[in-house]
Amino acid sequence: MPTAAPNIDQETLFVSTQWLADHLHAPDVVIFDASWHMAAAGRNAHAEYLDAHIPGAVFFDIDAIADHSTDLPHMLPDPVAFSSAVRKLGLGDGMRAIVYDSLGLFSAPRLWWTLRVFGVADVSVLDGGLPAWKAEGRPLEQGETQRKPRHFTARMDHALVADAADVTRALADGSAQVVDVRSAERFAGSVPEPRPGLRAGHMPGALNLPFGNLLADGRMKPAEALAEAFAKAQIDPDRPVIASCGSGLTASILSLALAASGRRPATVYDGSWSEWGARAELPVVVGPAG
Repeated sequence: MPTAAPNIDQETLFVSTQWLADHLHAPDVVIFDASWHMAAAGRNAHAEYLDAHIPGAVFFDIDAIADHSTDLPHMLPDPVAFSSAVRKLGLGDGMRAIVYDSLGLFSAPRLWWTLRVFGVADVSVLDGGLPAWKAEGRPLEQGETQRKPRHFTARMDHALVADAADVTRALADGSAQVVDVRSAERFAGSVPEPRPGLRAGHMPGALNLPFGNLLADGRMKPAEALAEAFAKAQIDPDRPVIASCGSGLTASILSLALAASGRRPATVYDGSWSEWGARAELPVVVGPAG
């Protein structure tokens, strides 16, 4: 498994709506709308962005800025492709990124994690996301935001990314805790997977902490509540964690939660169950955690 990523500065992990309002036009700040929805939700994140977004925000398409050489959903692109994409969105070296989504806290952590993977140290999540911004009656704008292209240099942090071999090794030698953030029902294999062709169940030896247990009202729960959630799931937050989910998106919520607890962010298994559940040679068990 790659060497663990360092702890994250608590002071910059989240920003308030007031902070963002005060820095909307700062030349070194880039605001990203990272909204994404499951197909079953019947929502179009980009169309919603065009209809109403935080002034100056650019839309980061999680499915488009991805590795298209694989059938797995929204896998990380290579550093060259990522650099090209974010340059066009106006993010340059040394700039600060602020990410949000339309649900409060759902897909924004995936972009927070992605930016950190590619070397952006100064990236924050908007506390409460777009719902909090709207609830306070703050300004919105329509249409596509165009920013001046900037020079961006990707420096990939491999410690934040795991593949199936890393997960297999961690399950075998205990070098990291593998934590699946899918629902308890999906983890147990008592309901079918939403993506066709995937086996139901979980990795042998994995722990289960549904991502919803880390959130409340579109925000990350406070540190004491996160500690309770970790303990209930038998997770030691001071030991390395590999987070997995359905497609590598909500696993990033656990990575962010560990950072919010003052720990090292979880490494994310990018392929997650979309890969593991489809590969017949990888072991799967059914039944509840523990």
